[in-house]
Amino acid sequence: MSFAQEVKSAVTPRAALLVIGVLALQLLFIASYVGALHNPKPKEVPFGVAAPGPAAQQAADRLARLPGDPLDPRVVADAAEARAQVLERKIDGALVIDPRGTTDTLLVGSGGGTVLAHALERIAVAVERPQGRTVRTVDVAPASPQDFDGLSAFYLVVGWCVGGYLCASILAISAGSRPANAQRAVIRLGVLALSALAGGLGGAIIVGPILDALPGSVVALWGLGTLVVFAVGAATLALQALTGIVGIGLAVLLIVIAGNPSAGGAFPAPMLPDFWRAIGPALPPGAGTWSARSIAYFKCNAMTGPMLVLAAWAVVGSAITLVRAGMRRTTDDNEVAGRSGGAVGAGPGTP
Repeated sequence: MSFAQEVKSAVTPRAALLVIGVLALQLLFIASYVGALHNPKPKEVPFGVAAPGPAAQQAADRLARLPGDPLDPRVVADAAEARAQVLERKIDGALVIDPRGTTDTLLVGSGGGTVLAHALERIAVAVERPQGRTVRTVDVAPASPQDFDGLSAFYLVVGWCVGGYLCASILAISAGSRPANAQRAVIRLGVLALSALAGGLGGAIIVGPILDALPGSVVALWGLGTLVVFAVGAATLALQALTGIVGIGLAVLLIVIAGNPSAGGAFPAPMLPDFWRAIGPALPPGAGTWSARSIAYFKCNAMTGPMLVLAAWAVVGSAITLVRAGMRRTTDDNEVAGRSGGAVGAGPGTP
């Protein structure tokens, strides 16, 4: 056999398409990560302004006119309301103006991302300095000293996501990308659920009692981790049920390439370009990272939306997996019945 014939025999159309798919994922990975993270800058950051009388609105209007629109200022009643809204994650910072002196107070919550907190401090100082005023920064939800740049929550969620799609992928590699029937699909989802429980607990213990990287309830983090792992795994099983082994690549595209850079881990969402800021909250890494930080630093506030996102991925992924498995069994039964019918009807004189 000649070399050309060997190549033709070895490189099947399916293999060629898979290689092309891997190349596409590689380039999309580069484009997504560099596109999202190469030039972070605050854009329309929810920001409160508190001051007596008309001074609050005047200050808010001045902040709204800053070049590049780094802030989305809104007036809040007073310092207590500003603090409450930061802790509730309705705003990312607030400037409390004291007209009786020359020092104003900037409230931030570095537990939501130290990079953003530092950026808000730089903006506030730059705005106040020309007026002869100084800024005192108060961190109402400080990141743990063991949580450098507030990244531990993000890395924890990335680990949970990896566990979810790897578990689903291993089930596909070992027993076929599509479950043979609904019962097999239930078994796969059951294995995934057990893996999610173990992975969620293990991750919560590692970042909490073992490394002391994140404060907050271990039980709450365990519950979050279980949901993240199961949601990602169920989504991967659903993609495999719909597209076969290609579903593994689609899961990588969804979770790793689109989800991780838009999750607000390295840079919180207000510092990301519009596209990544828009998709991040709807994907498991973004919903998980937001929730982990809320558990650790914000008294579990503002978690309803992200938890519903994760639950939707889990429920829809499970439903698609079960429905597709049931459809496959029905199709197989019809094919068997058709063959059996043809055999029974066959006889002398049958064409």
